[in-house]
Amino acid sequence: MPDLTTRFCGLTLRNPLVAAAAGITETAERLKRCEDHGIGAAVIKSYFQYEPARHSPTPRFTVIRDSLGRDKSFCLYSFEQANVYGLERFAEEIARAKAICTIPIIASLNCITPERWDEGARLVTQAGADAIELNVSCPHGVHVMSHADMMDEMTKALRTVKAASHLPAIPKMSPQLSQPGAVAQGLAAAGADAVTMFNRFTGLDIDLETEQPIMHGGYAGHGGPWSLHYVLRWISEVSPQLPIPIMSSGGVSDGGDIAKLILAGAQTVQTCTAIVMQGYPVIGKLLQGLSDWMDAKGYATCDDFRGKVCDRIKGNDDVDRVKRLVAEIDCGKCVSCGLCARVCIYDAPEAATGHYVIPEEPCDGCGLCVQLCPVQAITMRPLAVPRTFTLGEK
Repeated sequence: MPDLTTRFCGLTLRNPLVAAAAGITETAERLKRCEDHGIGAAVIKSYFQYEPARHSPTPRFTVIRDSLGRDKSFCLYSFEQANVYGLERFAEEIARAKAICTIPIIASLNCITPERWDEGARLVTQAGADAIELNVSCPHGVHVMSHADMMDEMTKALRTVKAASHLPAIPKMSPQLSQPGAVAQGLAAAGADAVTMFNRFTGLDIDLETEQPIMHGGYAGHGGPWSLHYVLRWISEVSPQLPIPIMSSGGVSDGGDIAKLILAGAQTVQTCTAIVMQGYPVIGKLLQGLSDWMDAKGYATCDDFRGKVCDRIKGNDDVDRVKRLVAEIDCGKCVSCGLCARVCIYDAPEAATGHYVIPEEPCDGCGLCVQLCPVQAITMRPLAVPRTFTLGEK
């Protein structure tokens, strides 16, 4: 069985999976439930200095599913804000959690003033927290900040926290940045011990009947499996040059997703939506999925494959643009639904008796029909003579 033990910011985790700051980690008892189901560490739900954020509206969750009804294509649209506790009670809850849990507990802080950042860092350190996540980029922040302002706010908060506490300080980055790599490097230069990539996106949904924003009437955070590919893109680009570790956040729905994030260079992997949508037992399923994949690949530890994909990502000049494949329909499986013909912009599929066929010449080999065929009757086959091209057009 693979050894999932992970080192992160001087902490030893029994595995790389971390419960993200949310209602699932708000109290000591819920943190213990995370531990009992196998989590490697947990971030306690954020303390907010902005007091109204401690009183979330109801309802505050909507699950938006895609029109095809696929389980991995949904959005958890939510307006879940801060921990219900004030700062002193928040610190007490951390102390309670440390008394009943053995996993690392990471405190999450969202403050407005330097004085409260300082006070918060000192109190959670005294309470026994193992690290501090700086939640400056929450999608439900008090006000919207520009790229420059966000960087300035994160850097100021980071320096205040570092001066007040010896604990690892981990800024949580917004995904809505024009240059995530530059921000991560700037935070590392400012003294961050790690970065979390990323917080949730801010979005909007509208009730067509009332013509009003749904739920609470404003913007909300939205996350779910759909966000995985954005997180993978940036972690894979940033991790090879970043001198500090990355804790990923966003998009995890199975053990394979954890493996992908580690392949991209993540040291640890946060999960939230999976637990919210399926309950604490999903933690064990996620870890079993990772372990099974590692076992099948022959990996003994996560270090054996961390960042492995980064030097395999091709740039535009390296992409093979020769057309080598075309689509082919298995007439024995085809039910003549005609979907392939409707979506093909090259007009390649042709109706035959009881099924469709795809002549070789019109087919461009894009592969869309393979993905959409409801009965998996279409595959890609090699061209006998690949279609080459010559550059030189102005």
